Amino acid sequence: MSQNSPAVEVREVELFERPVTLRLPFKFGAVTLRETPQLFVRARIACGTGEEIGVSAELLAPKWFDKNPDLSNEDNFEQLRTSMRIAADLYQEAGRFSSAFALHAGLQAAHYAACTRNNLNGLIASYGTALMDRAVLDALCRSQGQSIFQAVQSNLPGIDAATTPDLYGTDIAAHLRALPAPERIDVRHTVGMADAITEAELTSRVDDGLPESLEAVIARYGHRYFKLKVGGDTSADIERLGQIAELLDRSTADYRVSLDGNEQFADAAAVVDWIDAVESVPALARLWASTLYLEQPIARAQALEQPVHAIAARKAVAIDESESHVGVFPVARAFGYRGISSKSCKGFYRAILNAVRARQWNAAGSGGDYFIIAEDLTTQPGISVQQDFALAALTGATHVERNGHHYVHGFGDAPLAEQQRFAKAHGDLYATGADGRVRLKIENGSVSLKSLHGPGLAVAAYPDWDELSAVSQPI
Repeated sequence: MSQNSPAVEVREVELFERPVTLRLPFKFGAVTLRETPQLFVRARIACGTGEEIGVSAELLAPKWFDKNPDLSNEDNFEQLRTSMRIAADLYQEAGRFSSAFALHAGLQAAHYAACTRNNLNGLIASYGTALMDRAVLDALCRSQGQSIFQAVQSNLPGIDAATTPDLYGTDIAAHLRALPAPERIDVRHTVGMADAITEAELTSRVDDGLPESLEAVIARYGHRYFKLKVGGDTSADIERLGQIAELLDRSTADYRVSLDGNEQFADAAAVVDWIDAVESVPALARLWASTLYLEQPIARAQALEQPVHAIAARKAVAIDESESHVGVFPVARAFGYRGISSKSCKGFYRAILNAVRARQWNAAGSGGDYFIIAEDLTTQPGISVQQDFALAALTGATHVERNGHHYVHGFGDAPLAEQQRFAKAHGDLYATGADGRVRLKIENGSVSLKSLHGPGLAVAAYPDWDELSAVSQPI
């Protein structure tokens, strides 16, 4: 633990929601998302000798944390609310801990056990602690007048190997000091399976002033990085990838893509067969050569039960949905995976510790280039996207998937006064349109992170709390 880590105590937690309606349907895997609530956390924290307010926010995204088709979207929302309520209660009842990380580490087992008793899987359990930890970190940073970048590099939270026995003996503080604090990051644009590729495909339009096809997205934002969803149906995937390749090959001088399988393949052999088919198509040669990695192609139930070395020999493979707890990366590594995702909804400390692991393995020359991939879950402008940008940047990722600004119109239905507060506080990150609505400012395919370097966890403005709905206990 760092010598400068103040003791912390969570004294009050309030939970709120706001509905979010998508401007375009987002199809990933077998799911098409059109609306979902966003959850907000406001917590009062005792940090050292004083008190501070800390905040966090995340969508209650259906059909990702638990893909059971027998559950409705509302069932999925309530699963995540339950995880959040359990975490909020535990953190409020825990009393004083020697550091923010000690609080996290000390409550992790109890939280997972309580979630298990409520039939909630590891990813859902991660959601509750992820939001609580970010709220605590936000308050801690404010109390010390530090940005999250300064705080992590100096180990203000007191991060140690308490949750990661494989890192015992590692100089974690030295790795934290070496983590980056960039002022810009590239944005990797998501191409959902229902998205129009060209303007000519659009038979009807939203006509809200924002791009509705990949062609228009590139023209407006200048992206160089793209995340392409695939469905595991080889012929359908090849046809769609061919349409995308035709556009990218002629419209972008240099580009890179990631391919997201969203657990649509039964096993490694099916993925290898799919790769064979893709490599046999001349029109996909440049796109395949530009592919950085494959993301979670195999269903989570099988992904960590079979080696993927045959896939990795062709293209690097990364884990996402299978990361149900902080111990997954070393296990995945043994099976041949080289990457793992950073998602704020899975845990801030988890992503940072995975970045430490990757740095350590690479420095030791352990037979592979291990890396962190920065992925999105339709994070929304304001608290959620800002905190996720900061985390992605700290892990060393040079590009991050961003899709919330494309599938949702800016701040959605948030009051204009709230939008303007964020635009004023983070003028480098947001732009205000002629209609007064505030949107993410992407220029030449990247965004500025300068305003995220102020005190706190990347947040210098707050929502209109009175306009949000309080999250009640279940009936």
